[in-house]
Amino acid sequence: MSKLVHSLADAIRASGLQSGMTISFHHHLRNGDAVLNMVLAEAARQGLRDLTVQASSLFDVHLPLLDHIRSGVVTGIETNYMAAGIGRAISEGVLQKPVVFRSHGGRPAAIESGRVVIDVAFIAAPASDAQGNANGVLGSAACGSLGYAIPDAKYAKKVVIITDHLMPYPLTPHPIEETDVDLVVQVDSIGDPKGIVSGTTRITRDPVGLSIAKLAAQVIAHSGLMVDGFSFQTGAGGASLAVTEYLKPLLRKQQVQGSFGLGGITGYLVDMLNEGYFGNLMDVQCFDLAAVASIRDNPRHQEISATRYASPNARSCAVKSLDTVVLGATEIDLNFNVNVHTDSNGYIMGGSGGHSDTAEGAKLSLIVAPLFRARLPIIVDKVTCVTTKGSAVDVLVTQRGVAINPRRQDLKDNLKAAGLPVFEIDELQAQAHKLTGVPVPVKPQGRVVAQVEYPLGGIVDEIRSVCAE
Repeated sequence: MSKLVHSLADAIRASGLQSGMTISFHHHLRNGDAVLNMVLAEAARQGLRDLTVQASSLFDVHLPLLDHIRSGVVTGIETNYMAAGIGRAISEGVLQKPVVFRSHGGRPAAIESGRVVIDVAFIAAPASDAQGNANGVLGSAACGSLGYAIPDAKYAKKVVIITDHLMPYPLTPHPIEETDVDLVVQVDSIGDPKGIVSGTTRITRDPVGLSIAKLAAQVIAHSGLMVDGFSFQTGAGGASLAVTEYLKPLLRKQQVQGSFGLGGITGYLVDMLNEGYFGNLMDVQCFDLAAVASIRDNPRHQEISATRYASPNARSCAVKSLDTVVLGATEIDLNFNVNVHTDSNGYIMGGSGGHSDTAEGAKLSLIVAPLFRARLPIIVDKVTCVTTKGSAVDVLVTQRGVAINPRRQDLKDNLKAAGLPVFEIDELQAQAHKLTGVPVPVKPQGRVVAQVEYPLGGIVDEIRSVCAE
């Protein structure tokens, strides 16, 4: 018996996909993914309409999605992150139904609870056998971990593996198991793994960003958490990634052996694993090709599902064992609420990803950001969109100093005793205003174009169109 079908067209027909259904995709190939576009193009050729795209993230490589929205093939989007090209069109009202944004943990929780029902999951697999055992570590399009695809495979009504590297049965390892797969189709290419690396996954070389990263490493070192067994995650973003470089000499000086690095894994964390700073890496997504090679070859570099990573519905998840996470911000307000969904003008240009999951789970959550970008202060009275609640944020680190959430007096005392430049958050805001002036807030007034769900469910904020319609 073989689950192989001859073409993508045959696979879509055999899956039973009908107009009005929900289809899902993962984003492990990031800006190199070809599968979402090819599936939607074929769905359009077959005359399907009114589809909801349930994608773990969307990138600018997926800009053809906008044509399918305009033609009525796609009428709904649910995702964890949206790059600026698609986000701008959504902010201008191209989609009539509001986008639903979830976090990387909120998405599997919604799928597993049945709040999100996936009719057909289309899983890009760098390697698969004819029965659907699939992995991301072999083949020319190897992307590493398939962590975000695992809940889709387990809970979708139908699962279609799309691969460009068919291998003999049984394929091992196989994070996607044949018991969850209905159909397999081979195509010429599922995408270009070089597109995994983007601007958000490269370490900063900007002097301001490096000074912020150096100070953030000092905050971690004096937090009381940097002891044997220490665990760590950094978000995507140049300054966040740079923190790893400054942590290494501090860990070495204090002779600390960390337990695990978590999340989207880069070559910087791979180096720390290989150099003995961490005992293990727990990887839900590879952020570069060095991480892809490591997860293939090193048994201490573990692939984990999105559920194990961050689902609040799981009996336990890794973010709840996390000591420290370093995250970015487009805005942070005086109550420590953080926005990474929109820019200051309200245009969508991102999403939570694991931001709110890790901030809520970690013992210490640091936001690293410059005091201003393009002469716009980062600290505002009220963020344009709440991505992560201020109650989950412990520290803001800027090039001029740090601000501590008032609920963390213990941390404030530690950092002051260490001689670090500690300020109230309104003092840092005042410093920025001296340099930039006080901006006039822009508040989009149009209809609701997106809703932001918090990890446990419930709408934490809404995003409105940038133009009145």
